[in-house]
Amino acid sequence: VQLQASGGGLVQAGGSLRLTCTASGRTFRSYAWFRQAPGKEREFVAAFNYNSDTYYTDSVKGRFTISRVHTKNTLYLEMNSLKLEDTAVYYCAAGDPILSSIRASAGYRVWGQGTLVTVSS
Repeated sequence: VQLQASGGGLVQAGGSLRLTCTASGRTFRSYAWFRQAPGKEREFVAAFNYNSDTYYTDSVKGRFTISRVHTKNTLYLEMNSLKLEDTAVYYCAAGDPILSSIRASAGYRVWGQGTLVTVSS
């Protein structure tokens, strides 16, 4: 199983980007995006569960949208109204975490290589 993330880049504050994560191999119950800013720990951003429920960290609610196209085995993260603090390497992940741990990185078995998002002023 492999995950391939893409779509990162340089964008001005207030702009938009769409990240894509293409998966090969088996499917999992949950897919998620995490991010790691320079000098900080990796943090949860959003998750998409097998029943199409979505979960977001508070700082991105209303600005980011996670979605998945099952037939393409592809995960997306639509990011709008980007802020300087959204600058980070974004990672997609797949796994079968229990619902109460869907925001924890430990529940995800497969990780993509990361794509850099840089938001400038």
